[in-house]
Parts: sequence; structure tokens; C-alpha cells
Amino acid sequence: MPLRAAEKALLEEGRRLTREEALAVAHLPLDDLPSLVALAHRVRMQWCGPAVELESLVNAKSGACPEDCAFCSQSVRYSTGVDVYPFLDVDEILAAAHATREAGATQFCIVVAVRGPEERLLRRVLDAVDAVHRETGLEVACSLGLLTEEQARRLAAAGVRRYNHNLETCRARFPEICTTHTYDDRVATARLAKAAGMELCCGGILGMGETLEERVDFAFELAALEPCEVPINLLDPRPGTPLQGRAPLSPREALQAIALFRLILPDAWLRLAGGRERVLGELQGMGLLAGANALIVGNYLTTSGRSADEDHALLEALGMPVAEGPGEGRFVVDATGAHARPARPPRRSIPVSVQP
Repeated sequence: MPLRAAEKALLEEGRRLTREEALAVAHLPLDDLPSLVALAHRVRMQWCGPAVELESLVNAKSGACPEDCAFCSQSVRYSTGVDVYPFLDVDEILAAAHATREAGATQFCIVVAVRGPEERLLRRVLDAVDAVHRETGLEVACSLGLLTEEQARRLAAAGVRRYNHNLETCRARFPEICTTHTYDDRVATARLAKAAGMELCCGGILGMGETLEERVDFAFELAALEPCEVPINLLDPRPGTPLQGRAPLSPREALQAIALFRLILPDAWLRLAGGRERVLGELQGMGLLAGANALIVGNYLTTSGRSADEDHALLEALGMPVAEGPGEGRFVVDATGAHARPARPPRRSIPVSVQP
């Protein structure tokens, strides 16, 4: 009775699952997916509430990255035809930020394709962060690769709310995905970001050849870092990369993974990101019912997303409100006026309904 045990732990006892409990759920046949999705949704509602956080991003420096991440079309080591350009002018970043606000998002992420920021690039990023704050009031996140302790402190001092640094996959699988830096390099940067006072956005890409057990391990490795946000990307194989021939996950496998991540990370923002359109297709709404409570809206780094209007219509149809921004009655507020995690509604008795 793995689902009943998970339900008892998460909804009645209010505790997190052990790895053994999560593996027992993971090994249920996909025919049990409706019951798993139902449980994940109830966990999301009890631990987080109904709100969905929206974020948009800008690929502020594209291509020519020296790293060899096997999924990434921006690596200089692969012939992918991706656009290559230096860091955008501040006006171009501001245009993207204004579009983000018009799309109803509260989070704006500045992303650059580098191993880590050299001094000139970091100064330009800090200038852009300041301009976005002044002109839009958006919360700004950054994804700049590997950081030093000093760089993390400077980003935090500039008001960068979240730092995005994905682990990408589990420790055991990582050497097959990247050889130019280590898994521990990524973990170190994630910890530096938190130690500097930034919220941590840390997730990865599912469907890169990991086993079901490795997928569970990955969720627990992320949980150990206590991220406030976990982006869930679904591999959309890019031509010219080493993973170009890998078949994407099936929609059922993707929904199972989202639900498992919700059970293992019950109080995080689980953000559906790249690949959701290709892998889930018309079932994107099911991804939100399977435990996700955040979305990337608009385009991704090198692939196109769908319109923000379509996502707003989807959320309205599901009865899921959009998380509000600064100065608009935020549903979770800390001393600095930000929300680090979804609001956990008051505990209440929930009838048992999941069948073994």
C-alpha cells in the first residue's frame, strides 16, 4: 500500500517521505498514475495552496559556452546553429523585463551562457539588475554559472532574489552529461548562493537516460539543498548535441516524475519549464494537477514556448490563481517583502481517498 503510506506521512503526519517510501511509490505501475496524480495534487494543495508562480527569462548572452553539457545547444563544442551574441544592452534586457511584467509574471531571470562570470560581465549583470528593479519592480533572479564566494555576495547585495544553478541530473548520472566541471562544483555554487542570502532555484532535466531509481535519487539530492524553487525541464533533444537522438519521455512518464518530485519536495515551487510543450502537449494542465505550481511563461533559452495568454487561460480553467507580485498583496511575505516558499495553508483534516 505505498500510496496509502505516502498519504499518511504527507497529509496526516505532515512529514516528508523517506527514500524507501518514495521508491515504493515510484515502482507502482503506470496504470496507477491517476491515483498518484491525485495524491500529488492534494499534497500540493495542503503544503502550498493553489497559487501558481510565473517567471520569464531572458537569454542575455547566448552561445559560445566552453562547457560540454550534453543537452545544451549553447556549447561551443557542438555544431547546433544556435544564435551567438554577447551580453545584451541594458535597454534590451529592460524590454524583456517589461514584457515579463505585462505577461503577469513576478519573477524575471537573467541567464548567460558561461562557465562563470568574469568581472566585466558581472558588472554588466549588476547594472542590468539595478535597472530592472528601478523600472519594473520585478524580483530578479540570475543564472550565471559557477560562482565564487565574493561574486555570490555581490549579487545578493545588489538585490538578486534567487540564484538559479541546476544540478541537471543525479550524482551518479552526471559524469555522462558533463565532464568540464563536476557535480560537486554545482553543489558548491548552490550552497554559496544560499550562504550569501539568495534564495536557491535548483532543478534539472528529466529524460536524459536516468533510471527511475536515479530520478528519485535526484529529487532527494535536490531536497538536501533545500531549494525554494525546483525547475523541472523535460528533455527536448537539440540537434547537434550528444543527446539529439534520445527519445523524449512519454507523457505518462513525465507526469509520474512531476508527481514524485512533489511528494519528495512537498513545499517547493515546482516550476514546469523547457520541454513541457513537446513532452506533455495537450496534457500540460495535468502537469499542474500532478503537483507543479509554477511555470516559465514565454520562450526558453533556445526554444520557443507558448504564449502567456494560453497559460493564463489554462490557469483560469483550472481555478489556480497567479501568485501576486511586490506591492500587490503577496500571499507570503517575509521581512524583505518576498516569498521564499509557497504559503502553507492551515492544517485541516483531509478525508482519505487514495486507494492502494
